Order: sequence, then structure tokens, then C-alpha cells
Amino acid sequence: MTSPVAASGAGFPLQLELDAPVAIARWRPIVQWFLAIPHFVVLYVLAIVQRVVFVISFFAILFTGKMPDGLFGFNAMVLRYQWRVGSYAMFMREDYPEFAFPTEGADPATEPARLSVEEAAKLSRGLIFVKWLLAIPHYFVLFFLYIAVYVVVIIAFFAVIFTGSWPAGMRNFVIGVMRWSSRVSAYILLMTDQYPPFSLD
Repeated sequence: MTSPVAASGAGFPLQLELDAPVAIARWRPIVQWFLAIPHFVVLYVLAIVQRVVFVISFFAILFTGKMPDGLFGFNAMVLRYQWRVGSYAMFMREDYPEFAFPTEGADPATEPARLSVEEAAKLSRGLIFVKWLLAIPHYFVLFFLYIAVYVVVIIAFFAVIFTGSWPAGMRNFVIGVMRWSSRVSAYILLMTDQYPPFSLD
């Protein structure tokens, strides 16, 4: 049975979804985190590069009111890649993530874990100084949501081992938290001026 979780959050320029069966082979929770290690190494390197991209983006927006297309595409690629790897490491899908780095804002839909970001035509020069501050309420809420995700993944670990299936409601919750977190990341990375909703949808 397939349980697609569609991206909603109507109006926000980032959409995240997972279209994969809730049924998972019972052995996968034990090993998938280990199999994902090569991807974690790639993510570590991408995170370092992303810091440099952020600084360049900051000054580009300050002087031009726009993030260069290449930098926007890089950030979209990193957010997408994080979701692909995260969904696999949390054994919410069986197929191994591709070592692929498409930089389009729209997801190429080659994977069950999908993330698309719509590029803004113009960005506020003033907001780049305060977005980190405006996002603090989100960080506070996400801190507790991530604790809940940690507990849910542990429960799901045993649920999959004994039943061969992710509990649908729990999986939807985890996907919702990842959606919320990705939207906040897009905001902090200066990709959008639209304030993220306090919503899992």
C-alpha cells in the first residue's frame, strides 16, 4: 500500500513530500542508517560549502536584491539531498538514494522523497539582517518537535521489525516536521522572504 504525503502549506514556496509504501522490509531499520553513511559524508562536505554560499548570497542580495540562480540552485539541491538521505536513514523508504545533485528549484521527481523550491523574483535587502532573529520562535518549537521525532522513530523501529510497516500517522508526523524544518531552512538561507508557517502541512 502506498501512502503519499502531499505537500500543502498553500502559498509557501517550498514543498516537501514522500511517495513511498508504508510497508518496509523488517531488517531495514537495523542497517539503513549504516548504509547511508556515504551520503552523510557528502552532506558534511555540502554543509561546509553551503556556509560559503550563504556569505556570497548575503552580499549578492544586499547589492542586487536577488540571489544568483546558481546559488539558489545549490541551496535547493542541498535541501533536497538532505530530505532524500534523511528519509532513507529513517527507513521510510527502501530504495537507496541517488548520488545525484540536480540544482533546479523544481524536483526532477526521480525519487520518492521530493522537495521543490520556487525562486523569488526579488528579495528584501533589509530582511537579510534579521531573518535569523525572526526564525527564533521556529527554532524553539522545532527543538521539541525533534525530540518527538526521535521518540517516534524509536517506536517505528520496533513497529517495522515486528509488523513490517511504518505506522502511517507517525510517518506523516515525521514528514510534517521535516517539511516545517526545511521551510525554516529555506528562510534562513535567504531563499525566500515569506515567513514559514507554524504548520506540519
